[in-house]
Amino acid sequence: MTSAADTSTQPPGSGPHGATAHTAVVVGRTEIVPDIVELVMRPSRPIQSVPPGSHLDITVPLPGGPETRSYSLVDHGRDDGLLRIAVRLQRDGRGGSRWMHGLRPGAEITFTGPIDGFPLSPGRRPSVLLAGGIGITPIVGLASALRARGADYRLVYAGRSREHMAFVEDLEREHHGRVRVVEDIDGDLVDPDELVASLGDGGVLYVCGPMGLLSAVRAAWERAARPPGGLRFETFGTSGALPAAPFRVEVPARGLSFDVPVGTSLLDALESAGVEMMYDCRRGECGLCRVAILDVTGTVDHRDVFLSEHQRAENRAMCSCVSRVAGASLTIDC
Repeated sequence: MTSAADTSTQPPGSGPHGATAHTAVVVGRTEIVPDIVELVMRPSRPIQSVPPGSHLDITVPLPGGPETRSYSLVDHGRDDGLLRIAVRLQRDGRGGSRWMHGLRPGAEITFTGPIDGFPLSPGRRPSVLLAGGIGITPIVGLASALRARGADYRLVYAGRSREHMAFVEDLEREHHGRVRVVEDIDGDLVDPDELVASLGDGGVLYVCGPMGLLSAVRAAWERAARPPGGLRFETFGTSGALPAAPFRVEVPARGLSFDVPVGTSLLDALESAGVEMMYDCRRGECGLCRVAILDVTGTVDHRDVFLSEHQRAENRAMCSCVSRVAGASLTIDC
């Protein structure tokens, strides 16, 4: 899993929000499927008992300065003191995943964490784990933990095809009879309503995947009037329902007009244009960076998890950190 996080410049020795930064050395690199590499890292300090679903915030160098990217730890159940992540190459991204793919054994990285941001619910409640694409990375450890608890669980793993899905054979072997692989190439799709209905009362649904998948599951969960606490999810805020494309932005109140290229967020573009924006998560979760939409030529690709389905349908606001426009232009107020 990869997700954009705090992209502010960090002082030496500190991570996002002032957290203490640490270093690790890459000791292994394996291309496990096309465009996905697994990196094995030895931290400079011992790290004990990492909960499943935890992630690292890793500093990556980009042309505009260092930024942070979040990567879920892949928990294979090996207590060897090493940290493992899997990174999918985002060809239309800003360069963070490309830099990660370029790491070789001996390279040093700076990180904060591990951060327990996607924990299991207590006990042995019936559970369904849904992963889309590289969203499988935190699910690997969560599934193993549920098995160790003796819980009733199933894993639904959706992707382009088996040849492009990381860890699929390992999961089928380790969780025999509990894994359903959904391949887009065969026209097979996850039915969110059916999935939610299949989960018994009191059950928990864990989701990690593209924003479109998460939005569809959230809507199905709400339609079924399920308790909010039963849906747990991890986001990676740069994914959307539509391919990223450049678009033009007008801000009449400020007399601004500028382009937002692929690989640059609307929030970044606004800041570059001199607009002082309020923000926090940069993952489409807090809503602080939302702007008012005055007009749009094209389709707003809402990639956040802050706005409700009703608010998205109204199309009067968007979260500038992750959401984009698939079309020619956007007129906003902020």
